[in-house]
Amino acid sequence: MRWLRRNVVVIAGVLALGYLILPNLVVLAFSFNKPKGRYNYTWNRFSTDAWQHPCGVADMCGSLTLSLRLAVYATIGATVLGTMTAFALARYRFRGRAATNMLIFLPMAMPEVVMGASLGTLFLNMRIRFGFWTILIAHVMFCLSFVVVAVKARIMSMDPRLEQAAQDLYATPAQTFLRITLPLAAPGIAAGALLSFALSFDDYIITSFNAGSTVTFPMFVWGSAQRGTPVQVNVIGTAMFVIAVLLVVAGQLIGGRRRGART
Repeated sequence: MRWLRRNVVVIAGVLALGYLILPNLVVLAFSFNKPKGRYNYTWNRFSTDAWQHPCGVADMCGSLTLSLRLAVYATIGATVLGTMTAFALARYRFRGRAATNMLIFLPMAMPEVVMGASLGTLFLNMRIRFGFWTILIAHVMFCLSFVVVAVKARIMSMDPRLEQAAQDLYATPAQTFLRITLPLAAPGIAAGALLSFALSFDDYIITSFNAGSTVTFPMFVWGSAQRGTPVQVNVIGTAMFVIAVLLVVAGQLIGGRRRGART
């Protein structure tokens, strides 16, 4: 019992992590399945055909490429606008600042179906044709709040004396920003950018209201599920999961080496 009390937090953490990773392990396993018929829901036999031909399903890689493009553009737009907004809210006082802070949280608290329907109504009233650009505008809009929150939290935790020291050493405002402020805010900016990419790539509800005839990867997966999800979808999901894990591990290793070099 003493051992259990001492390690209850660790045990709970391991169980929670296992619960979160279990669906990804199922996707990994069924990416090597050779199903009978259209549905890849029961294990039949081991096969690497899907890995050898990841684009073997018509239009799947096209929708995947489109989702990746949208995620990259939405990440760039939301990160730039969100970072500037976060600096304005954290560093300056102006009329409407409190209202702006409150409005920033609305896209995060609002149900996606409401936001998607309202944006769709806006585009219809403005007679804007649905397609790539309407999806991009919608993605930038709902990713913006997450970037602002992440970057603002980082800015609020920064020590202002470091920037003051740079000014005392005759650094120009541009030099202070590029060499002191931006590197200190970089972790928050990177976190907001990664979150924006994941949210944009994964979104289905808001996209479906503003896509028109354009089909993104989540929409392709939803449509194919009605007819039988192909094994290649599991391949793409596994590849994205592995890439995300490798990025996190690489970030931890780089951060550990930098902390070790400083000590």
